[in-house]
Amino acid sequence: MTSDLATDTHRAFAFAQDQVRRLITKHPDYFPLFTTAGRWHHHGAAWTNWCEGFLCGMLWTFAKRTGDPWWRERAEHYSRLIEERKHDRDVHDLGFLFWSSWKRWYDLTGDQAVNAVVIQAGETLGLRFNQKGKYLRSFIAPNSTFIDIMMNTGIIFYAAQQTGNAELLRVANEHCYTSWRYLVRGDGSTAHEGIFDIESGMFLRQTTHQGWRNDSSWARGQAWALYGFGTAFAFTGDQRFLETAQRCADFYIQRTPMHGVPPNDWEDPSPMLPYESSAAAITASGLLQLAELTPDRGDRAQQYSEYAQRIVSTLCTPEFLADQTPGWEGIFKHGIYHERNGLGVDESVMWGEYYFVEALDKLLNYQG
Repeated sequence: MTSDLATDTHRAFAFAQDQVRRLITKHPDYFPLFTTAGRWHHHGAAWTNWCEGFLCGMLWTFAKRTGDPWWRERAEHYSRLIEERKHDRDVHDLGFLFWSSWKRWYDLTGDQAVNAVVIQAGETLGLRFNQKGKYLRSFIAPNSTFIDIMMNTGIIFYAAQQTGNAELLRVANEHCYTSWRYLVRGDGSTAHEGIFDIESGMFLRQTTHQGWRNDSSWARGQAWALYGFGTAFAFTGDQRFLETAQRCADFYIQRTPMHGVPPNDWEDPSPMLPYESSAAAITASGLLQLAELTPDRGDRAQQYSEYAQRIVSTLCTPEFLADQTPGWEGIFKHGIYHERNGLGVDESVMWGEYYFVEALDKLLNYQG
């Protein structure tokens, strides 16, 4: 890592702490999703309820790195506010909710009572499994699965390994195989959604809610895939998952400008905006993981690490980092939640904030 990036990483991490401290001080016990005109506290549609863990996760990251008891106390408090969602069977996002929050808590403390919450969340998510189609159903409908769910499957793998539950392990593996088979295309691009026949379990078609069209390439879904399949490989050692993560990563790198930040969908001939920065933040953290997982840490691993650093360097520039944008309450700009529905378009988005902070934290670990 260059000295300039090292400086930028420290600066951005400190700014992130400042912004999050302001958020939870000004709006206590509030879990935002996206900003409107750069401000967190507003009323509007959410589409689904999936983001509370990301704020908790940043609090735990700050607590661990700084050792400040104030961050630790806030992290515990906010995590307890979402504890009951370990039984939530209405969403496919329990990994987003609990891996970023309670799992970080457990990793820091080794408290088995905390670990039990993580395990319960994984077991609850496993209940969404469709036996005929061999997929975890999305919140949309019983015949639907999302590429996003690859980022949640890790908590099922974890619960299975912690409890020795072979059936739960099968559920996690089968969902990954189904996603690999039906949502990842031959060129390494991904579909947002797969639709199945509910009676037979037969795969019917690829669709999208947030991309340009059903056969196009939605950038955030691509980021979920490269990170999620990497995580699946880390749990299983299945080379197919590693190869899939690498193909997804290679597609992202090949199709994205040198600065590392994609549009909302690579195939859109007239994109509304040039950037979907939250996809870039997820990808940066996912590529840093993939670099560690790639065997022998050779040229390919170096390429992933260097590209991740390039993304972070770009996100630390004034175009993206909000430290020179007066009144902006998020950490960085130009994220998109749901372009079709007009939600969080060209704003700060909470998952983008979290994965940016996660990537910064990983880079700070490299510095020692």
